[in-house]
Amino acid sequence: MSSDSIAVFRKTKSDELSKLAEEHMQHDLQQSDRDTLRNAASRSSTHATIGSLIGLGLGIFLAYRVRTARTTMFNAFRAREKPVKVQFADGRTEPIPDITALLQPTTLGDVAAYLLFSAGGLFIGGETGLMTGTYSATRSISRDPESRARIETAFKKFRADVLRKEASRLDGGGSVFDSVF
Repeated sequence: MSSDSIAVFRKTKSDELSKLAEEHMQHDLQQSDRDTLRNAASRSSTHATIGSLIGLGLGIFLAYRVRTARTTMFNAFRAREKPVKVQFADGRTEPIPDITALLQPTTLGDVAAYLLFSAGGLFIGGETGLMTGTYSATRSISRDPESRARIETAFKKFRADVLRKEASRLDGGGSVFDSVF
């Protein structure tokens, strides 16, 4: 069994790209530009983490509220006097079954509510945090126009190098699927 069979141990193009990106950061940017980029990445990550935590908490709170409302509604339904039979116009009567046991909240329903509401809150909070973090990071990078221009130039050079490496890999022969996957 090779180490490539486990996803964590696979060598991907990301190692090669991260080395290339690090070279461009060292050669094309000043120290203040590198600090600005690290600060922007940190802001984005912080916003996403805080948003995820807030969303998770909000999801759990909403699940609790829904569970409480379901229990209250069930207790009100159970305490209410219910009809036991129906009399038709022709004089015939039919009994009405008691469905109280079918409407009772279950543990499985509670688990599903907590799971789905917390997952939804985690997703919505995380995505909102990522959007606000990206906006904040963009503002911090755009604060200094000269630094922004150097960062944009370095990114363009990086993208050009990535495209050159990809083109040389495709021109080198071999299977297309090996170069894509």
